[in-house]
Amino acid sequence: MNYGVTLVESDEGWAVWCDQLPGCCSQGATRAEAVANIREAIAEYLAARAEEIRGDAAVRSVAHETVVV
Repeated sequence: MNYGVTLVESDEGWAVWCDQLPGCCSQGATRAEAVANIREAIAEYLAARAEEIRGDAAVRSVAHETVVV
């Protein structure tokens, strides 16, 4: 899946967050490091969310789609 991220450069390096996943953020000393770190953060976020959903007996199925507006 594709996720949009926002990158912000400062004197301390790069901050990055995933626009579609609230609270999913990371940072890095370089832009490349920040992007690599947010990839890992997104994967961990989705894995944790999937585990949370699997633990909810009321959830019958989950689907992910991209909607273009």
